[in-house]
This record gives sequence, structure tokens and C-alpha cells, in this order.
Amino acid sequence: MSKTIAVTGATGFAGRHAVGELLKRGHRVSALVRDPARAGLPPGVGMVAGHLEDAAALATLVRGADAVVHLAGVIAAVHPEDYFRYNTGPTRALAETAAQAGVKRFVFASSLAAREPELSSYGASKLAAEQALRQFDGRLSTIMLRAPAIHGPGDRATLPLIKQLTKRIAMIPGSREQRFSLIHVKDFARVISDAVDSQKTGIVELSDGTPGGYCWDDLMRAAIDAEGRSIQVIFLPKPLVAGVALVAGAMARLTGEPGMINSGKVRELYHGDWVARGPGLALDDPIVFARGFPETLSWYRKAGWLPPRREADRSNAKSHPEAGQ
Repeated sequence: MSKTIAVTGATGFAGRHAVGELLKRGHRVSALVRDPARAGLPPGVGMVAGHLEDAAALATLVRGADAVVHLAGVIAAVHPEDYFRYNTGPTRALAETAAQAGVKRFVFASSLAAREPELSSYGASKLAAEQALRQFDGRLSTIMLRAPAIHGPGDRATLPLIKQLTKRIAMIPGSREQRFSLIHVKDFARVISDAVDSQKTGIVELSDGTPGGYCWDDLMRAAIDAEGRSIQVIFLPKPLVAGVALVAGAMARLTGEPGMINSGKVRELYHGDWVARGPGLALDDPIVFARGFPETLSWYRKAGWLPPRREADRSNAKSHPEAGQ
């Protein structure tokens, strides 16, 4: 049945895919955007000009909506309190506005980082947002989707990692023993759309269904297969990366521009277990990393985000990454 869905974060990497999937399923979509003229959303998407701290815009966005899909938020900030300002406060305000407007369903894109709030202000802000949403039990049917790392064409956040996976010597900020879940952006969009119609509430941890998640060797094998050559892995020591993060944090405070690396992010990067737990929302034919990675590489190269592929003799490719440090 067609529904009217109010979406935040529609112009982001995951948001664009989610909007496309909602439209494909016949839903009507209204999106909160800062500048409708530059949003670049598909035809047929209704746009409300404003931002998450604009109460009037939020009221307009949710008016007449059957469900809210809240994807907006920040993953990098200059000051710890900024995460709570942009991730926690707006979630509470949007939920209150939706409840007052009679919206029935609220789909919140959280993060696996919320499971370990002591590691980073980002994770703590996502947990605080989840806790704020629990205050609306009985007024909103709320599902909180804790996403792992989302990969796929068009994501700038994972570009530094993708660059490493295409080099002959890959320098990885992590350890060989780590395990983590992943989800392809197209599957994430499907999960978002499924959640709109689902009756499930509470916290759901997402993954592509790979048992036990992935380790870095799994990703390197996929890269070797895609690139057709061997790749040596060097695992960067945590103190080294932590030192870089301290410098990056100081620069961010001086310039007022957040970087992607900070002390909290380092603690997340070196945490040993980011594998999704419990039953998620079932996916038919999920796009596992080895299947999706070649398409992602091709997209990055066509977009000019990566240099053209260097031809290599596939007979020289090794079936496993070389031992790193």
C-alpha cells in the first residue's frame, strides 16, 4: 500500500538510495533539504526547505505523513558536544513533532557505535538519540536500525579505505583479529523500506548476513580478486594513528572544519568486535562485500575518485594477503 514518507538526510549517500527504493515501491516521498534547487533528488520528491533545528520546517515535513525515516546526522564534528547537538537533539525534536502530527511509524538510522558509547562521542550521541526515542513508546511505533559500515558506489566516507584496498601496500588502521559487519548501500535502502512497513519495534542490528561478519583478510581477498594482483597489508599501530588523530583534532579546532579522524574514531577503529548481534531484518540475495566491491571500484574510477586501474598479470595475484605487521 502506498504511503507518504517524510525523509531527513535524503541528499546523503545512503539517503539517495533510500529515497530511490521508497519511490520504486510506490511510496510518496517528502524530503527535508537545505536548498531544493541543489538537492538533485528524483522527480516526484516533495521538498521542504529547512534544517533539523527549524521547528516550522519539521512541522511542514511531517504533516500528513504516514511514516518518518530519519537518516540525517553527523559522523564527524569539531567538538564532542556537536554530536549531541546534531544527532540527539534533532531526533528528539523530530519525534515530538511527528507524534503531535499523528505520524504512526518512525524509522531511525542509528549505528552499531551506539552499542559501545564509551568509545566515542558519536556512539554516545546515537545511544542518547535511541534513549530519547524510547520516551515516545505508545505514541510512535519506532524501530532503531543500528547500521554497520555501509559500502557501495558514491560514498566519500569510505574512500580512504577503498584507496588503500587498491594499493600494492595497504596500510590499515586496525588489527587482523578484528571482526565487523558490513552492509551494501542498496541493501541498506531495502532494509529502510522494509522497516517502514514492518511491525517490528526497538533496536535491530543490521548486516548483510555474513555469519560472524568479516575480517580484514576477507576484504583484502576481495580486493585481490578485483585488482588481479597481490596486496601486502601493514596494520598500523594504534599509538601511531592516535597521534595523527591528536594533530587532526587540533587542526579541526583551529579551522572549525571537522576531520574524519579523531580520538573517538581511533577507539572505534581498533575495537575488536563490530559484528551485528541478534536477528536483523531478513534480506533476499544480499550483496556481500566480494560481490559489491568490483562495482564500487568501477564507479569510483568512472567518477575520477580513483586513478585508472593499472593492468596486472592475474597469474601473479595471490589468493591471500601477505602477512602484515
